[in-house]
Amino acid sequence: MIEAVLVTILPAGFLVVLFGGGAFFKKRKIEQDGQAPINRTLFYLSKYSILLLWGAMVMQSWGIRIYMVGVPRPLQLIALLFWVCGFAFMYLGRFTMGDSFRLGTPREDTRLRTDGLFRTSRNPMYVGVYLTIAASTLYTANPLVILLGLFVIAVHHRIVLAEENHLRKVFGREYLEYCSRVRQYI
Repeated sequence: MIEAVLVTILPAGFLVVLFGGGAFFKKRKIEQDGQAPINRTLFYLSKYSILLLWGAMVMQSWGIRIYMVGVPRPLQLIALLFWVCGFAFMYLGRFTMGDSFRLGTPREDTRLRTDGLFRTSRNPMYVGVYLTIAASTLYTANPLVILLGLFVIAVHHRIVLAEENHLRKVFGREYLEYCSRVRQYI
C-alpha cells in the first residue's frame, strides 16, 4: 500500500505543480505555454503520452495488472528507484527554472538557467522524464508501455535538439560556453 501511494503521489503532485504553476503564471501575465519546437501534433501527443505511461505504473502499483507476465521484485525495486529519482529531477528542475519554465520554447524573453541541477545537466527535467519512462517499462513489463516509452523518448530527444537550437539562437555565446561545460543529459 505504501508503495502504491508513493507511486501515485509523485506524478499527481508534479501535475499539481505544473498546472498550479500555470495558473500562478497567468495571474502574473506570464504565458507558461510556449511554442511547440517541433510539429505541434507530435509535440503534444508525446507530452500526453507521458501521462499514459505514468498511469500504467500507477495502475500496476495498485495491483491492476496491465500485463500478465510477473515482474521480478528486484526489477520492480530498480523501477521504483528510477521513479523516485526521475521525479526528483523533474521537481528540482521545475523549481530551478522559476519564471523561465515553458512547455516548449518561450514566446518572450526568458533567463538562461545554469544553476541548481542545470550545473550538471542541460536538460534535467528530460532526464527525469526518461527515468520515469524507464521505471514504467520495467515495473509493468508491458510491450505497449515499452513501445510507447520508446516513442516518447525518441520524440522528446527531437524536442531537446530543437529547444537547444532555440537557446543557441537566443543566448549565443553564453549558451555555447554553457554547453562546453555541461552535458546535454548527464
